[in-house]
Amino acid sequence: MYEYKAKIISVYDGDTVRADIDLGFGIWHKDQVIRLAGINAPEMRGEAKEKEAGKLARDKLREKILDKEVKLVTFKDKKGKYGRWLAEIYYPYQKHSMQFSENLSVNQWLVNNNWAVEAKY
Repeated sequence: MYEYKAKIISVYDGDTVRADIDLGFGIWHKDQVIRLAGINAPEMRGEAKEKEAGKLARDKLREKILDKEVKLVTFKDKKGKYGRWLAEIYYPYQKHSMQFSENLSVNQWLVNNNWAVEAKY
């Protein structure tokens, strides 16, 4: 597992975001697609009921982490099958102390609030 400081720059749906990742020493990996590992959120397209649930999950995730600094923990330091990094996201990130407070897993937060379900893949 690898840990990185990142800023969430967009939220596509309840389990996919884009982030600028701080690799250290002033090196950034910009505009990277991140798939939240171990969960599955409702799709944004398809049947009306699932689409509405997908929009709700996306909106809740946006409220929580969009434009925020987070910690990314990747499980494989390479891209997955669909060209996305698989990661767990932790929020909030305390900028000044270089410490991560509370280590609230956003992935688990989505599951706990029924905006996503645990998934094995």
